[in-house]
Amino acid sequence: MLQFFLILSAVYAMGMAAPLPDLFSYSPAVGDGSGTEFSTASEGRITGIRVWEYNNYWGGYISGFQLRYESNWTAAVGVNSGNLMEMTLYDKEVIIQISGKYYSGYVYEVVFITNQGRLFKVGQSSGASFNFYPTQKGNELRFLSGRQNGSGITSIGAHWAAIRTAPGKP
Repeated sequence: MLQFFLILSAVYAMGMAAPLPDLFSYSPAVGDGSGTEFSTASEGRITGIRVWEYNNYWGGYISGFQLRYESNWTAAVGVNSGNLMEMTLYDKEVIIQISGKYYSGYVYEVVFITNQGRLFKVGQSSGASFNFYPTQKGNELRFLSGRQNGSGITSIGAHWAAIRTAPGKP
């Protein structure tokens, strides 16, 4: 019996020493961060993206965006005016990378990249570059956060995680 207890204790100790897998990661926000905080967090998988771009004499910047989770759109973040562009994701398609540019108080460009190699680019290639991606294989974009000032998006960050489904479900 003592031998069984020692083996069980050793197995337990090995389990305690092994680090738990990190299921979540965060790509820290870029941009000046003025204005009001936002988050697009919702339930389900992201199935669509809308982005508004405001254009003026000096160029354009991202004025707002909206994500669709399953069949429900989140509230628009920022300003939903300007040129609207939209992307619908295919079945089993997920966002695995976001890149873009920010400059002079605004996010000027966002590029969403999917696991199927599709790109959704909105905005102007002006300013400092950023590149967001998950730190764990198999993770996908879960939501965006950052700040907006009523005219446009002033900072943006990305939150990544694996979506766990019930056995037998896709």
